[in-house]
Formats: sequence, C-alpha cells, structure tokens
Amino acid sequence: MKILGIILWVMLCNGLLAQSNSSSPKKNFEGRILDFINGKPLAKTTVLDLTDHKTYLTDSTGIFRIESTITTKHDIRINSIGYKNLDIEISIPGTGIFRLMEDEKELDQVIVTAVAGATKMKKTPLSIAIVPQKELNRSTSTNVIDALLKSVPGISAITTGPNISKPFIRGLGYNRVLTLYDGMRQEGQQWGDEHGIEIDPYSITRAEIVKGPASLLYGSDAIAGVVNLIPGIPVETFGKLKGDIITEYHSNNGMAGTTLGMHYHKKEFLWSIRSSVKMAKDYQNPVDQRVYNTGFSEKNFSLMTGLEKKNSKQYLQLNLYDNLQEIPDGSRDSVTRAFTFQTMEAEKDDIRNRPMVSNKALGAYSISLLHQHIQHYRIYHKAVFTIGKGELNTLFGFQQNNRREYNHPTNPSQAGLYIRLNTLNYEAKYNFPEWAGIRVTYGINGMYQENKNKDATDFPIPDYKLLDVGTFLIGKKEFQKTVISAGIRFDHRNIHWNNFYTRKQNNSGFYKQVNVPDTSGATLNFLSYEKVFKGVSASIGVAYAVNNEITVKANLASGYRSPSIPEIGSDGLDPGAHIYYIGNRNANAETNWQADIGVLINHTNWNLSFEIFNNRINNYIFFQKLFDINGQPLEIIPGNFTYQYKQGSARLYGAEANFSFHPKTLQWLDLQCNLTTVTGINTDNETLKLLGNAAKYLPLIPPFRAGSRIRINLPAINSLFSDTYLQTEAESFATQNQFYAVDNTETRTPGYTLVNMGFGTQIRTHQKQSVCQLFVNINNLFNTAYQSHQNRLKYFEYYNRTRNETSGIYNMGRNLAVKAIFSW
Repeated sequence: MKILGIILWVMLCNGLLAQSNSSSPKKNFEGRILDFINGKPLAKTTVLDLTDHKTYLTDSTGIFRIESTITTKHDIRINSIGYKNLDIEISIPGTGIFRLMEDEKELDQVIVTAVAGATKMKKTPLSIAIVPQKELNRSTSTNVIDALLKSVPGISAITTGPNISKPFIRGLGYNRVLTLYDGMRQEGQQWGDEHGIEIDPYSITRAEIVKGPASLLYGSDAIAGVVNLIPGIPVETFGKLKGDIITEYHSNNGMAGTTLGMHYHKKEFLWSIRSSVKMAKDYQNPVDQRVYNTGFSEKNFSLMTGLEKKNSKQYLQLNLYDNLQEIPDGSRDSVTRAFTFQTMEAEKDDIRNRPMVSNKALGAYSISLLHQHIQHYRIYHKAVFTIGKGELNTLFGFQQNNRREYNHPTNPSQAGLYIRLNTLNYEAKYNFPEWAGIRVTYGINGMYQENKNKDATDFPIPDYKLLDVGTFLIGKKEFQKTVISAGIRFDHRNIHWNNFYTRKQNNSGFYKQVNVPDTSGATLNFLSYEKVFKGVSASIGVAYAVNNEITVKANLASGYRSPSIPEIGSDGLDPGAHIYYIGNRNANAETNWQADIGVLINHTNWNLSFEIFNNRINNYIFFQKLFDINGQPLEIIPGNFTYQYKQGSARLYGAEANFSFHPKTLQWLDLQCNLTTVTGINTDNETLKLLGNAAKYLPLIPPFRAGSRIRINLPAINSLFSDTYLQTEAESFATQNQFYAVDNTETRTPGYTLVNMGFGTQIRTHQKQSVCQLFVNINNLFNTAYQSHQNRLKYFEYYNRTRNETSGIYNMGRNLAVKAIFSW
C-alpha cells in the first residue's frame, strides 16, 4: 500500500506541475487526412505523436489538431484501418494535408520502444521487425508467440503442445531471448522447455523484435535479441465509452477464446480494462489421433489508468494471469500405440503397464491430475516527463510468478514442484536535447529477485536472491544520408543462496524442505553459493541512405548473459519437462560478438529486405544427455532422462530475406515471400575431440524455411463491407540434417510443407459507430503429418522401434479457426 501511495502522490505532484506550466502560449498544427484515390476525408483516423507520446483522432471531416507550447518538430504516425501507415515529420506551428493509400506492408516503420528513442526503422542500424495490430488480428494462433512466426523471418519457437511456445531468434532461445511486456522484463520461471510466456495474447496490439544482441539497452538475457509485446493505450474517445469483444474457435482442439475490453479517454484522463478466457481439449493429428494431456484453461485480467499532461504522461497497469496447463508425457501402449496414464508414484510405476486413456478423457475439456498451475501477477508505473528540451522515461514495477506442477497420482493435491519468484524492476533513462544532430541517451536499469520453494516434493532449483544493476550510454548522429549509432553498457549481477536441505517424511514418503537448525537426518540438496557476474556490452552501427528507396545497414554488437539459476545450481527433477537437470557451479557468463549487414529497398511497387549475420559466442551453455556405464540413458528418477549443463564455444551464421510485391496498377494483389537460414556449429576443440563429429552442430537449430503468401484484396461491395481479402500461404521446411547427435540427444527431422488458406472482411453499421471484423483460416489444409525440429514432443518416446515406424508425438493436424472482432 505504501508503494501505491507513493505512485499516486508522484502522479498528483506532476499533474500540478504540468498545470503550473499550462499558461505558456500554445502553438497548433492542423492537418487533414484524405483517401489517396478519391480524396474522401478519413474520419476516426489515429494520429500518434511519437515525440510527445500522445494520440489523436480525426473528426468527421478528417481534421486533427496537435497543440504544443514550443516551436518544434514532431514525428507522427497516421494509421487508419484498411490503409497503410504514414510516418512523417511535421513542424509546429503549421498545417498539412496527408493522403493515405490502401494498406500494403512498408519497411519505413517507426520503432518506439526497441531503441533509446522514437526512430524510423530505416534510421537505425539494428535489425528490427514489427508486427502491427492488423496482422495480429488476422492471425488465429493459439498463443502470442506463434502469431509472430509467420510474419518475421529469423524467429522460431520451441513448442510443447499448442499453448506453450518459447521464442528463438536466429537459432538461440531460452534465457538468451529477452521477452518484454510494454518494455518491462517478463520475469517468470522461463528456463524450462515447457515454460511458456505468461501474457494475454488478446491484450497485445503491437510486437517489436530485435534480432541480435540487445544487451546494450536491456542487460543480461538479451544476447540473442528481444521480443517486446506492447499493449494498446486508449486513443482520445472524447468522453465516450468504447470497447471491443473478440471471440474465436478452433476445430482441431476445440479451443474457444473470448475477451472483453473497454476503454475511456477524455482530455488528460484515460483508463482501460480487459478480461479474457480461453480453453481447449487435447489436439489431434493423423498419426497420434488425439494427443493426451495437451489441453489447457487460461484466464487473464488487466486494468490500466493514465494521466496525460503537456509535460508528463503517466500510466499505472495491473495484470493477472492464471493458467491450468496439462503436461503430456508421451507414455503409450507398445502394441496399439494408444496413450496411457500414470496411476502409481515413481518408485512403483511401471511405464510399460499403465492403463490406457479412455476416449472420453481424450475429448474432455476438464484438466487432468497431471498438470501445471501458473499464475503471474504484474503491477507497474510507467512515465515520460519533459524536462526542458529533454525527456526522462521511468518504469517501476513488481511481478510475482507462481508455478505449481502436480505429478503425484496417489495424492493429486500435492504439488511436485511449487516455486514463487518475486521481482522488482526499475528503469530510468534520459534523452538529452538534440545538439548538432547528435542525440544522447543515458540510463540505468535492473531488478531484484527472490525465489522460494513452497510446499513441494521436488526441488530442481534452490531458493535464491539476485540483484541486477546496469548502466548505459547511447549516442546517435544524423547526417544528410547517414546515421551513426554507438553505445556502451556495464552490468553487475550478484547471485546468492544458502545451504538447502530436504528430508523424507515418514507419513507420506515425500521429501520436504527443512531449515537450519532442524537438519538432522536431512539431505543437502544445494550447497551454498555466491558469485558476482560482470559484463561490458558495446555496439556501433551505421545506416546509409543510398537514395530515397535504398538503405544499407551494418552493425557490430557484443552481448552478455549471466548463467541462469538452473544452469548454475539445478540438481533435481523438473516434473513438467520429465528431465532431471544437473547444473554447473563453475559456469561463466556467456559473451558474444555479432556482425549484421543488411539492405532495405522500399520501391513504389515492391519492398525487399536482405540481411546476413555472423555470431560468435564464448562460454556457450548447453545441456547434454547422460548415460550409465551400460550405455543406457541415465534415469536418476525412473522414466525421466538426465541432462547436465556444459560450456564451450559456438558460432551461428545465416541470412534472412523478405520480399513484398504490391504493384500500384494491381492494388488488389499482395505477394509476400521470405527465406530464413541459420547454421549453428560447435567451435570448442576440446568438446569436438572428446565427442567427435556428433557434436559438430548446436542443438535446436531450426531448418531452412521458405514462406510465401498471396493475398487478394477484394473491392468494397458497398459502404458496409470493406477490407475484404482472400489469401493462400505455403510454409516449407527443409530436412534438418545438422543436429546435435551426441547420445541421440537430437535426431534427423524430415522436411515438410504446410498449406494454409484464409479469408477476412470488415463490416460497418449504417451509422459507422461499430465495426465487426471476421476472419476464417484453415491451417495445415491437407492435414499433413509432420514433426517440427523444435517440437519437444518429438522426443516423447519410450520404445526403440514402434509398430508403424513412427516415433514421438506429431504436431497439430488440420485446424479450422474462426475469429470475430466486434468494436464500438
């Protein structure tokens, strides 16, 4: 309550301060927005002032007004449904008329949070991709990460069923990819394969992906890049209550999702509220039929309030996430291949003699006894203050992550794993006034964490405390055609935990945590540990505009990542992953240098982006399956493989290309093609000498991917129907012959092609006060049986040779998805 009181007091004081400065004479910019072809005024078009962080709407005549107390230049972004975005610089005071063309994908987009300040994509040397709200709306993916995969070359995901996807960028994932929510680090138990992203997909209106080391701004865990998921801020509603309802249904696993959002914005005050729910039963494919224990039930709630003054913008947001997620283990009958389920505890369980799962259980929405319960709570205050001609950005937040994994069939209410992670996040950065074309940003950020094991029986990681402090300095110089950007950062992380003891309980037979001095007869699971990790990150890059259409980029950046807690100290079973992890207490921080070279061509009729990268990593951390003296997989706990973390050196290199064809003479046609290739090799000589050619390649490297989409934009039938399209997609994945083959940790993955089809339209009421958007997609149209190389379920197999020559679990089959968005 004290923290909330301080936040409210700060908001009040800054509101009074802003009012005291309101007597300054105001200067206006008046603009009008029209259709490019017929000159029709575009009402209710959004105008985002990127410099002043404020949003406006045009009136019925297409006019908007921006007020300022000083003469200055502002970067604005104009967005209207059915039209492509327009990013332009204006001078205040002034006037202007802007004409929007029908929506086509552009390369000249604006990044708000991925760099130190608002910057056009063509003016930053970094490799950045943006997925706008329109593409997110058209997607019918089960989770927010999957919604990004088709749009952005270079990003993939490791999956454990349809609702668990962890992002990989250019072949690197886990704690090497930093996930942000509205610029705030998403700090949950993200280290496991089966740990998804605890974010409501319906709340996201925009995603920004930084490909390459982004440690300069964000510190540890951004060595591969950043995925920033951004919720929407209500635009000016002139005192009217606005809202939306989104509902969707997927035929394959019966997934049903619904969300209700309402928002209000009048002058300086705004608020929004959203509540979401989705649930699904087991998914199915042509090989496995229904895959047991892949259902889920998820609930989300968010509340945001804000105060936008002339010299300050402040927002307070609360998020609640609750997910019941089933845990597949892949056990089957050896003859029929029907799925079976566990009924006895591990020491008495015979995995080859389990009972079969009934058809009723396979088709039920009810959550089974073997499941995870994940809760994530987040509250944060985010603000922008104008100080003179400079700008101060602050963020202070608290989040709590609770993860329970239930794996005791004889005592279903007893959690096998129960850990609670509390995190305090802080950030402050100041954008100095521009001088001689030079922009400088200085900032500090970090976090404090405490992790606790609660009432559980398995303890894969210890209780620990973590303090993270980082400071950075970034500068950018703009010339007529050239932009040069450079920066440096220093990080300091302290990790500490005490001796951790457990003792077997006579009444239950389970192990429980015990504390000093009550350690008689106890087992020391984790020996005390304390270490400080320090790292320096740096970056320098250039973007050169050859002409108005062609931009060339080059960037050299270093990254730094402290080892995660499991990589250092794990020594126990992760029930959800069915893996016994053993950490490396001597692990050192990972560091890397990555070079990027790219070219962007923004032609009237087509766009092209092409990038190549080369990434060298020192102290690369990976885990390796352990075997016993008889050459059999080591099972410290029966039915669970054992992996140990190792370190070496590695190199990843590859290329990405994206081509968009949208001729002005054929405005109904939109053709998109993209290619992605990445190779990851082990460059550690000692490892190669010990393990041979089987260790040549790194684990979990995605295969070569080629994607294409043809979209036909149909003309408006009348004033009711608009933005109607038909599309066909093809996604081809090559055979992955480059895999980490040591002790069969990975195996070859055959190539495959998936074909998808989609339809969408927008329906307006006669009064145009409400809009209904309808989307229908058929994914995996031909019901192709396939296994993604990054699908964890591919390795859920207990028999060396199966009756029908298949092994592991396959990905989802044909899926018809329908989504409706109703807004008013």
